Order: sequence, then C-alpha cells, then structure tokens
Amino acid sequence: MFLAIKEIRYSKLRYGLIIGIMFLIAYVVFMLSGLANGLSEEFKKAIDDWGAQDIVLSEDANQVFAASQLKMENLDQISNKEKVPVGLYSGAVKGKNKENVTVFGTPDKAFLLPELTKGRMFHQKNELIISQNLADTGYNIGDKIKIGSYSEPLSIVGIFPETFYTVTPVIYTNLDTWRHLKFGDQPFSSEKDEPINAIVTKKPARFTKDDVSDTLQKLTITDFIESIPGYSAQNMTLNAMIYFLFLVAAAVVGIFMYVITLQKTAIFGVMKAQGVRNSFLAKSLIGQSFLVGFAGVVLAVCMAYLTSWILPAAMPFAVNWPQWVIYSGGLIIIAMIGGVFSIRTIAKVDPITAIGG
Repeated sequence: MFLAIKEIRYSKLRYGLIIGIMFLIAYVVFMLSGLANGLSEEFKKAIDDWGAQDIVLSEDANQVFAASQLKMENLDQISNKEKVPVGLYSGAVKGKNKENVTVFGTPDKAFLLPELTKGRMFHQKNELIISQNLADTGYNIGDKIKIGSYSEPLSIVGIFPETFYTVTPVIYTNLDTWRHLKFGDQPFSSEKDEPINAIVTKKPARFTKDDVSDTLQKLTITDFIESIPGYSAQNMTLNAMIYFLFLVAAAVVGIFMYVITLQKTAIFGVMKAQGVRNSFLAKSLIGQSFLVGFAGVVLAVCMAYLTSWILPAAMPFAVNWPQWVIYSGGLIIIAMIGGVFSIRTIAKVDPITAIGG
C-alpha cells in the first residue's frame, strides 16, 4: 500500500483523472438509486403504512387492485377477526388546486387507517381525511372540496402524515362516501350486495371453505406491491441502468490501469531486476485501484447526499443507507477487479527487455 500511495502522490493529475471518472460514475449510481427508491416509495408507501399481512382480491382481477370486484358478503368467507373491506377510487380533487388523488374507502375504525396529526377521524357521509402532501398544496381542515363527478361537497376533517399510492396523495373516507364517488346514486339490493375492491387482513388470510379460492385470491402485501401496474417494470429498468454502470466502472478503471501499467514497463523491469517480486507489484496495483475506487465513491456519496437536500419537492428521492453501503462496497470491489486485469501484464515484464528497450 505504501508504494501505491507513493505513486498516486507522484502522479496526482493522472490518478486524479481516474478518481474523477470514478466519482462521476458512482454519483450517477447513487442518484439513480435515490430516484428509484423515491419512485418506489411513492408507488407503495400507503400500502406499507397499513401494517397488513395479506390482501384478498377477486380471482379474475389478475392481481390488480382496481380490477378486483368483491361484495360485502365476501367478508363472511374469511375467518380472520382483523379484516377490513377496502374500496379504491382514483380521481382529481377540485378546490383551491386541482390534484390527482387516490381515495380509499374503509370503515372509520379500520386497523389500517393512519394516525392523525390534525383534526379527527371521519364518521359521517362526505367526511374525509387527507395526507399531508395533499394538505401542502393548499388544503386544510374545514375546507370543502369536490372529487371527480360527485356533485356533493366533501369536508376535510383530518390530516395524517405524508403518504402516496401510485405517485398520488391519499385520501381516506367511509365506504358509503366511496361508493357514491365511484358509482354515483346507483342502488344496491342489500348491504351484503354493496361492492368493495378488496379485503385486507392483519394476519395471514384464512378462507372458511376450500372452494372459496375459486372466486377469491389472497396475496401477501409484498406480492401485491410487486403487482402494482408499472412498479416492477420501473424498478427493473432503473436497476438495470445501475448494474450497467457497475460494468462501466470496471471497464474504465481496468483500461486506465492497463495504460498506466504499460507506461511503467521500464520501471517494473528495473524493480524486478532489483529483486522485487511480482506479488509485491500486484498488491501495489490492487492498492491503487482500491484507493481510486474508495476516493471516488466517498466523494460521490457526499455529493449525492448533499444534492438530495436541494432537489425540488416534486422530484421523488429517497436515501437508502443500507443500499448505498452495499453499492459503495460493490463499486470499490469492481474498481479493484478492473485493476486485476493488469496483473498479467506486470507478470510478463522481462527485466532485460524492459531495461534494454
């Protein structure tokens, strides 16, 4: 390591260039990671906040929340004590500002409802609670708003912490209000016949009869999140870009170290003639690769974290420190692997030829 540090200090500009390129690659990796995590959170955060274990959808819904069509009578087909009917509606709030939102309909004592930071829980028809990120756009407790084509005004009675579902703010209301939002004044023959989209259970869902699985499908919350339209495709695309940058980092460091090794062939020849072993020179080369990778990654982490503080609120970005630690280690290892490719060149150096040339 002493020789590696000595060489880097002697050729500051040369190694500074490699560190700069490593920094840029690592910086893009961490920025893409932050954006991927931010988008991922905005797709699923509301579902994570439920603290649920399973969700039950109709069998023909292809694991899609909005496509699932159940009825209140389906609640009797699940034996869990902690089970909650849930309705889903996507629309736009019309009030001080026009914002796309996701509305969940559920009973006012459902276990999945968030803790309120302001106001109270909804209890009557046309009352609702909103997430803080919707409140930040100009809405507050006591405001009257309209959603979609529903003609009656809706009252905001409570605010809960920021959350998202499919990149939109979240609203909770009771099932009666939700049904009027989604189906208008359409009558239903009985309470058992009233529609819902899903049933959420706090513990693994249990069916009362085996043949129920022909019409109902239960999913773990993890599997359900993976089936949210666009969620998996988005994550796969961004992760593929990140992994490709790992290959770019290996190639860049490998090429630079190879060129530097070729330029020092005569020096290596003199060192070998003095009895310096190949293993010592190889360790020096790996040490240089480690230092280059380490310096570039540390600078990139610091810059990416500082950048996260100045990004606009509309840009989803989330720092996942465990993931960043893994990526940092991976990039440093990749840089060292890039240096390994030049070891064979050192081993092939012939002292007589190198000095004579």
